[in-house]
Amino acid sequence: MEMTLQLTIDCADPQRLVAFWSEALGYVPEPPPGGHATWREYWAAIGVPEEELPVGAGDAPESIVDPAGHGPRVWFQQVPEPKAAKNRIHLDLRVGGGRDIPLAVRTQRVAGTVERLVEAGAGVLRITDEPDAGQYAVLLQDPEGNEFCVV
Repeated sequence: MEMTLQLTIDCADPQRLVAFWSEALGYVPEPPPGGHATWREYWAAIGVPEEELPVGAGDAPESIVDPAGHGPRVWFQQVPEPKAAKNRIHLDLRVGGGRDIPLAVRTQRVAGTVERLVEAGAGVLRITDEPDAGQYAVLLQDPEGNEFCVV
């Protein structure tokens, strides 16, 4: 039996996180399946009751996919309650290249990615700059407060 992995992120505004995480991960919004023109059309075709369809941006994608087909699908599930506590799981965006790359180069790569993501709506929570330990990492939060690291 083949298994695939999907990450599901609860949120208030799926379209906002689709835009942010597409930028962060280099993913693209997932097109509607099976030749359907919109997600709403697809959901209706598979029998989702009208009262369960999203209100407002129901035609906009709520998921993103890796255009190369390697990474997991990420679905942004709209929920009524706000985020209330620290994440129990988070993503590490590993852009530095690993310990075989000089710390100065890794730091530059991380800083460039952080700058790009802050422009896209992320907030910086903490910078870990420990040259003696060979470490540079930044803890950020997405536009809805979900924590993630850039290392």
